[in-house]
Amino acid sequence: MEEKFIIKEEFIKQAQEISRGAELLPGGVNELAIKLQKSAESKKPIRVKLGMDPTRPDLHLGHTVVMKKLKKFQELGHTIVLLVGGATAMVGDPSGKSETRPALSKEQVEENAKTYFEQMSKVLDTSKAEVVNNADWLHPMQLTDLLKLASNVTVAQMMTRDDFAKRYAEGKPISIHEFFYPLMQAYDSVAIDADIELGGTDQRFNVLLGREIQAAYGKPNPQMVMLLPLIEGTDGLVKMSKTYPEHCISLTDSAKDMYGKLMSIPDTLIIKYFSLLTDISDDELKDIEARLKVENPRDIKMKLAFTITREYHGEQDAVSAQNDFINVVQNKGIPDDIPSFKYTDALNIVDLLVELGFVASKGEAKRLIAGGGVKIDNVKVTDPSLVVPADGSAKVLQAGKRKFVELING
Repeated sequence: MEEKFIIKEEFIKQAQEISRGAELLPGGVNELAIKLQKSAESKKPIRVKLGMDPTRPDLHLGHTVVMKKLKKFQELGHTIVLLVGGATAMVGDPSGKSETRPALSKEQVEENAKTYFEQMSKVLDTSKAEVVNNADWLHPMQLTDLLKLASNVTVAQMMTRDDFAKRYAEGKPISIHEFFYPLMQAYDSVAIDADIELGGTDQRFNVLLGREIQAAYGKPNPQMVMLLPLIEGTDGLVKMSKTYPEHCISLTDSAKDMYGKLMSIPDTLIIKYFSLLTDISDDELKDIEARLKVENPRDIKMKLAFTITREYHGEQDAVSAQNDFINVVQNKGIPDDIPSFKYTDALNIVDLLVELGFVASKGEAKRLIAGGGVKIDNVKVTDPSLVVPADGSAKVLQAGKRKFVELING
């Protein structure tokens, strides 16, 4: 009769701390605690996988949710495997998509990947991570290898994915190559011998398939899966994504922009942001929850904005960003160091906002104007057809709460 495994309290606590806010499959916290304890006793580090398709060149705070979990594993001495999807990015992940996702070229993948690790180093010690590229084993595959891999999954299984099922029901096309994406991602776990895979909740099907494929290829203890919630953007409605730049907080944002954007999130997201985007303890989190019931949420949000901005920009820039916010937003002032923009001919306000980079498109500019978010010399612009005259004067243009420029004609 097999002896019952006794889990030590220290490893239960480790597992609880690492998995705060996450879903663990299968077995939950106890299963993770067992892995942590067996790893410590055998002195064999756990191999923790994170797959990244470099579809865009920059990262945002939503990406740091999973990166912070990796950091905790790393601090405990485990092996972080950062897997660049050189092959999978060329297929395009269909997860959560309502139509076929455009595939990237090899050159696009390589170009986008260049900045990833520099940005990730703000959270992780990337120099100690194991970095691999799935193009190294997926590109050399022969047809017989692909057929063997594909034989482990049925079409019926693939159609249980919500995105595929929805597209099929709506009569939208599903390309055969899209079925290969989860298969390729799953085989990555075989190639690197992953013990745990991390991913967002939108990756549930893909990462769980990794367990099945590992078992099919003979791994006796297939990987655990840690699923992390997706963070909503500053509108509080849709997940943070570069698809919606006006609601996205990028790691490349300036300290002032990062602080200001964090101050614009709905009060309902304060606890979620504290829990997933900072390293505060459970006791501190409970204290913040209690304070929110009796204090002005703005004051607690300022602590959140300062904490996160300081992590990515340092104490001095965080203090400057907070002071700037107090002056500009709370005291209705104008920053001391606003840039200038010189022009000679009269300009349409919509075209000007796009040219300045204050908005990503004319549509976004018109929405910002309609919402009362554009001012010239502190007077709201209400007409998107407004022309800024070439009358030789200087004016201060404000877009949103944090973007200012001095317009100089001449």
